[in-house]
Amino acid sequence: MLLLLLLLLLLLLMLLPALAILRQRQPQDARPSWRAGLQHRVAGGALSWAAAWQQRRLEQSTQRAGRSQQQALRWCLQGAQRPHVPLRRTTDTSTFRNHLPLTKASQAQEEESGGQLLPPMSTQYYGEASLQATLLGLAALSKAYPEVLAPGGIACVTPTSPWPRPLPWPWHTLGQGVRAPGAKHPGALLLEALRSPELRALEAGTATELLDVFSGLEADGEELAEAMAAGNPGPPLPRRAAELREALELGPRGLALRLWPKLQVVVTLDAGGQAEAVAALGALWCQGLTFFSPAYAASGGVVGLNLWPRQPHGLYLLPPGAPFIELLPVKEGAQEEAASPVLLAEAQKGKEYELVLTTHTGLTRCRLGDVVQVVGAYNQCPVVRFVYRLGQALNVRGEDIQEDVFSEALGRAVGQWPGAKLLDHSCVESSILDSSEGSAPHYEVFVALRGLRNLSEENRDKATSLFALRPLWMRTLGQGL
Repeated sequence: MLLLLLLLLLLLLMLLPALAILRQRQPQDARPSWRAGLQHRVAGGALSWAAAWQQRRLEQSTQRAGRSQQQALRWCLQGAQRPHVPLRRTTDTSTFRNHLPLTKASQAQEEESGGQLLPPMSTQYYGEASLQATLLGLAALSKAYPEVLAPGGIACVTPTSPWPRPLPWPWHTLGQGVRAPGAKHPGALLLEALRSPELRALEAGTATELLDVFSGLEADGEELAEAMAAGNPGPPLPRRAAELREALELGPRGLALRLWPKLQVVVTLDAGGQAEAVAALGALWCQGLTFFSPAYAASGGVVGLNLWPRQPHGLYLLPPGAPFIELLPVKEGAQEEAASPVLLAEAQKGKEYELVLTTHTGLTRCRLGDVVQVVGAYNQCPVVRFVYRLGQALNVRGEDIQEDVFSEALGRAVGQWPGAKLLDHSCVESSILDSSEGSAPHYEVFVALRGLRNLSEENRDKATSLFALRPLWMRTLGQGL
């Protein structure tokens, strides 16, 4: 960091003569935009240098994954906030595993809080992994879409950011984009983004949050148009208000590109289980746009880096730094009790694993329940995709349907219903709800659909045939969507 500050100081010193000349030549009203442009160029240069430095560190650590994981393990144990964690100086994984058994996330949190469950951890992690994910993610995004990081090219429409860590000076200039000063309400953030037709990238904390933003846009579109036309806030923009009304009249499909013709990419953070929201956005409001998640976040921190913005599905490199990651083999959708965890360099392509994390915040050998599949390798570290969560299986007659299998079958069923788009769903067993029409045991499936108000008996039969099960009962939620 000291070296970086010295380089920035030298750069600014070299720019001072030109700065003085340009300051004399610039008219008074042009100085703010000129200063912002200069600040943006300095921030861009700093980002390139910092990202290159992080890339070199990533190359070194992934080429020696075993050694890097040993260092990460020692760091996590030395900085552990739980006083009863033993082996603070160990780097031997066998000793570590023998003394510390596997735990589940709820169990680890309960032990740490003395029997009281802790609230879920935020996705804003202030560690080295989160900074690395943000810097490399921004660099990869800039390389794939060169105009995205231009001044005013990005707008975040949710109070939470998809970037794992807020950027320090001077890089924060690149991540600020279009935002009203101090704005936190989603409506104010959306209005500010709507006032900027030159956007190249749209940001949201998660795809689910962005789904709510576009649903709210359709519901409150006229109110937002009136606010822009009246100049609340900012100067009146009657022409832009008219463009908003015209775009909404044509319906949801392709709405984002009608509002922002230069839009290229949607940035959201993947915390697992966002596939349906991404699919719904891609089929309707964000049709024709690429989705990019800069990192894979879990309850213990940032566990995956996305270096491939143009990939249609999120692929994540599991780095060998902190948090310390173990991979617990999963077979046929069920956890093997006798399975032994493996390190990153031992992961096999095509296999599915449950993530096990050890962090300095108190989660020690914590089974997250997130299952990932290895799809490739980056030096000695695996590249994975999120598959499903363990413990979310349906089983009323011994069928043991996993979350990913159920979601895929439901998506295929909805695809056979003319005009229907699946936005979200939930399913419970008959032990939770009363039996419907004398069918017990059975499932109750609640679906939020777009383009279909009522489910006919024929549509229900199509879903049942795809599941190859009779104990299925479906209801619709959000019929007005």
